[in-house]
Amino acid sequence: MTSRLVYCGKKVLLFFLSVFLLSAVTFYVSRLAPGDPLVSYYGDRVEKMTPAEREWAEEKLGLSDPISVQYVRWLGNALRGDFGISYKYKMDVAEVIGSRAGNTLLLGGVGFVLIFVGSLLLGALCAWFEDRPLDRIICKIGTVSSCIPEFWLSLVLILIFSVTLRWLPSSGAYSTGGSSGVMDRIVHLILPMSVVVLSHLWYYAYLIRNRVLEEVRADYVLLAKSKGLSRRSVLFRHCLRNAIPAYLSLMAISVPHVLGGTYIVEAVFSYPGLGTLSYESARYQDYNLLMLLCVLSGAVVILCSIIAQAVNERIDPRMRSGESIEAPEVTDL
Repeated sequence: MTSRLVYCGKKVLLFFLSVFLLSAVTFYVSRLAPGDPLVSYYGDRVEKMTPAEREWAEEKLGLSDPISVQYVRWLGNALRGDFGISYKYKMDVAEVIGSRAGNTLLLGGVGFVLIFVGSLLLGALCAWFEDRPLDRIICKIGTVSSCIPEFWLSLVLILIFSVTLRWLPSSGAYSTGGSSGVMDRIVHLILPMSVVVLSHLWYYAYLIRNRVLEEVRADYVLLAKSKGLSRRSVLFRHCLRNAIPAYLSLMAISVPHVLGGTYIVEAVFSYPGLGTLSYESARYQDYNLLMLLCVLSGAVVILCSIIAQAVNERIDPRMRSGESIEAPEVTDL
């Protein structure tokens, strides 16, 4: 029990230390990047400001102090739950992010589930038809689709289905005044969801295919076949079942990968989610909004990495730090 508490304590400490370092690096890099944050807050009025007015404006936003002083002040406020106001939207950054987070969770969450289930089924299908025409066709199509960048695939789908055929909308999460319509939401999700799924589906399906085929060639499969078990029973009840634990840890690691792709898709489709918000905050030097977005996204990435490591250690205890299995000493008889 004590060792488990120590283990969990180390993971929690590692998480908070990583988030702290991420916030410090993000704070300094964003302040040193070119651009004028006053333009985000005051707009075109900045060009007409006198030096005295500009100094007053920087003092009001807390930008006149050294970067180290600004960071200490921001960190103290953040620990109390105060992340500041958005320069562009003139409201609390937590409220701005809260209004967009649901759209990203819908796109990224549903996309992740489809990738998880689709990769498992597609990988098992390819393993079942190993080296047959269907397996070769899927492998070739999947390899090509996984090499296409998300932004390029998004533009192609927009050109075909929105510009040429006019079947689907090219941007947004819903039509004007149609935010409560389920079908309207689904129609607007089709294109961005397709890009999110197609960009990641085959990568994980291919890993599942190879992992299942490794299990198929294991010794216990020969024993199962010698006992009269059918190929289907061996593949789905034994091989696929043994491959799932490794797949679970892989999908935990894949969350940041899918999240990054979702952000790119949101920017291309002008989808009102956290990805578009991140692009806007970086473009307009909206420091407070950018900080909270980076910290939240980084925290998700770090947390998923820790969970994946914990799952791997659960599957294989030899991976735990400080633990190893030593070979027995051979003594002369």
